[in-house]
Amino acid sequence: MTDPKLRVLISAEKIRTRIRELGEQISQDYPQGNLHLICILKGATFFMTDLARAMKRDVFVDFMGISTYGKGKTTSGEVKVTKDLDISLEGADVLIVEDIVDSGVTLNYLLHVLEQRKPRSIRIAALLDKPERRMRPVHVSYVGFRIPDEFVVGYGLDYAEKYRNLDDICVLDGGAAG
Repeated sequence: MTDPKLRVLISAEKIRTRIRELGEQISQDYPQGNLHLICILKGATFFMTDLARAMKRDVFVDFMGISTYGKGKTTSGEVKVTKDLDISLEGADVLIVEDIVDSGVTLNYLLHVLEQRKPRSIRIAALLDKPERRMRPVHVSYVGFRIPDEFVVGYGLDYAEKYRNLDDICVLDGGAAG
């Protein structure tokens, strides 16, 4: 896909390599027991799928829809659950799989929600991290890439539902109209 508004930030090859490394590390950190991957829809689906395949262990997979973004480039600040889990987390190790962590508002809210379900442990794996954007404290245990404060799309991340299917992670430069 050629779009003059897009600039490659992280190549598909680098993404694949890093996800393999993360999968190996998570497999070592969780050698046994029930590991539940909770994929945050929609953006993390690409990452979660590849991460699960990179793990050398069985995993359970479920999905949550959490929304703080509208169709623009900035957060609304309001968090709502748009799709809840289908499985119980009680006594399980939980790995929240997120596409990008920036403000921390969504994950801070989600951690509080999931802690009420009595899992054994909860950690976060994020493909991308923008720590300088934090408004709420969030510890990300597994980080694919730390990135600068730029608006990115591709590999599941979107702008108004566009660009999710790009293989690379790209910066969406100015002039992005729906």
